[in-house]
Amino acid sequence: VQLQASGGGLVQPGGSLELSCAASGLVFSYYDMGWYRQAPGKQRELVATITRGGRTNIADSVKGRFSISRDNAKNTVSLQMNSLKAEDTGVYYCNAKRGGWDYWGQGTLVTVSS
Repeated sequence: VQLQASGGGLVQPGGSLELSCAASGLVFSYYDMGWYRQAPGKQRELVATITRGGRTNIADSVKGRFSISRDNAKNTVSLQMNSLKAEDTGVYYCNAKRGGWDYWGQGTLVTVSS
């Protein structure tokens, strides 16, 4: 199983980025997908998840600014990030989960700074 995250980079406060995760080696539509992040010196935290059926869960810290979506035909999950803040800086990881199966991508770095 491979989860390839992309789209990270340097953005100014108030800007936008869209992260994408391409999954392979699994039946994508069977999995709940998610994005997590880890800021320097902090634990990894949930950002957003989307179930097989399309139900989403967004962390309170990013609610109203971030949204998650999936395309089962393309085996991709995306995270649209708007109104970015300095505290959104971190490595963003893609996750695929189904029952006892739990897979992680390599992460993509997002830096929000002027």
